[in-house]
Amino acid sequence: MSTTTPRRLSRIQLVTIPSTDQDRSVAFYEMLGFEKRNDGPWGDGYRWVELYPPNTPTGIALVPPGPGDPTSVQTGIIFNTDDIDATHAQLQGLGVDVDESVARVGAPAEIRIGAVQMAGPAPPMFYFRDPDGNSLLIVQPG
Repeated sequence: MSTTTPRRLSRIQLVTIPSTDQDRSVAFYEMLGFEKRNDGPWGDGYRWVELYPPNTPTGIALVPPGPGDPTSVQTGIIFNTDDIDATHAQLQGLGVDVDESVARVGAPAEIRIGAVQMAGPAPPMFYFRDPDGNSLLIVQPG
């Protein structure tokens, strides 16, 4: 087995998120400012929808969950913001399901992001959930 990194892999383009109602999910993410860049037939009677935050090369694809697959997940997706408090207030004002408050762990402490337990200082952050209950994290980098 080679120990070198394949040079043909260049960037992450999309991350899939389960959606039980793609039209509802598109409306939600567009309300957050995402741009729909692809929406068309896929497979046997399915629909492939891609949405991207403005001016970014990485987006999300909304796909129907497969039989027996979860309808909501902890996505592991982390978005950056330059003003965590304003972003939190804006999403609350839009009626988005957000954490009650911004988590602030400036001094060394233990925090959990998804299934990962971390120790040490962390930037301010909060989770929000889309209409299917998929969790996404917003962080203000230090």
